[in-house]
Amino acid sequence: MSIDMMDQKVKELRELRRMQEELASEIEAIQDELKAHMDTYGMDTLLGLDWKVTWKAVTSNRLDSTALKKELPDIAARFMKKTTARRFVLA
Repeated sequence: MSIDMMDQKVKELRELRRMQEELASEIEAIQDELKAHMDTYGMDTLLGLDWKVTWKAVTSNRLDSTALKKELPDIAARFMKKTTARRFVLA
């Protein structure tokens, strides 16, 4: 790929990321409106003709690795898993 082609691709990527951020803001604003409506009327589900929106509390249990490392560092070390990932950054 030539430098001109790479330059064009980076410009295109920047524009698409800008558009993505704009869309994410619009999506969040609409979601917030729906959540506010649901809060106002004490609802956790909205039903339409071909859609359903739910906004419910979900409980999950997760391991507190910081506390485990502090209280039982030997055991925590035995169960550590090293992973490697590549990160793509556009600056």
